Amino acid sequence: MTEEYCPHHQDRNQLVKRIAIAIVGLLIVCAIVVLLVWAILHPSKPRFLLQDVTIYAFNLSTAPHLLTSNLQITLAARNPNSRIGISYRKLDIFASYRNQQITLPTLLPTTYQGHRDFTIWSPFLYGNDVPVAPFLQAGLSADMNGGLVMLDIKVFGHVKWKVGSWISRRYQINVHCPAYISFSDRIKGFQVGSAMKYQLLQTCRVDISL
Repeated sequence: MTEEYCPHHQDRNQLVKRIAIAIVGLLIVCAIVVLLVWAILHPSKPRFLLQDVTIYAFNLSTAPHLLTSNLQITLAARNPNSRIGISYRKLDIFASYRNQQITLPTLLPTTYQGHRDFTIWSPFLYGNDVPVAPFLQAGLSADMNGGLVMLDIKVFGHVKWKVGSWISRRYQINVHCPAYISFSDRIKGFQVGSAMKYQLLQTCRVDISL
């Protein structure tokens, strides 16, 4: 017994194939357009500037080896792109000394920057009785006695690029801002109540990765 030929069934299969091909073709064209736009616009990394650091406490004890550091920083970020927006998400900021974290991370608010826009954050960073390794305690004590301590203000989080209604995938952003804190007259600060404020205007290193 042979199967009967059905022209309507065949036409329907052809229609389904054509629709599928059209959808795939449309997706390919959209992907090519996005890649071309991305390649032409070529987004630049955001630029960060550590404007100042205010020290409320920076005390080192030797037995046991504990560090208390309470400070407020002013950090500026600028979007240098004229056609691309930047969205900052889950940005944590903290201070470190010789790669050891000495304050708790502070979460910065989710922020969107339009074309050539800029943002200023002024978070407080707290680290009370943070244990430090003996060799770090010795190095920090020597730096403080020498009158100059270099801290590293670090920012870790995610960014997304926005072109029109299109939003990119999530990228990781790492920011490193050297902060030179003076315990002598080598870098002069000025009194703010019981704290010392240092105007730094220090350019930060910014790394973007997948």
